[in-house]
Amino acid sequence: MDFRDLLAFQKAYSLAMEIFEVSKLFPKEEKYSLIDQIRRSSRSVCINISEGYRKRMYPLHFASKMSDADMENSETVVWLEFAFSCKYLEEKTYKQLVLKNQEIGKLLNYMIQNPEKFGAKVGGAKF
Repeated sequence: MDFRDLLAFQKAYSLAMEIFEVSKLFPKEEKYSLIDQIRRSSRSVCINISEGYRKRMYPLHFASKMSDADMENSETVVWLEFAFSCKYLEEKTYKQLVLKNQEIGKLLNYMIQNPEKFGAKVGGAKF
């Protein structure tokens, strides 16, 4: 199995790409603040999932990287809130993006709580 096969990665990647597309419509003065930050945090979710999956033989490292992904996912939702409050996102779009963000968070928390289901070795044996 490859990290790209993980549902959390697929959904996070899709959300990051959606955020990329909608952020193209944000005002130019947001280029180095909101646009840059929301794109970085949403992409970082994917990066942390891929890094953690490669270190899955170490359950604590795996859980730590999934926790980092969850942290970046939480940051992303705050940037979405700012974008909505600044009227850069329509309410329907905002709610759809937040719903996807929450789903990713649930998947990440499941991965944190169940590292052995993703190939992490616990007690020297692979589960």
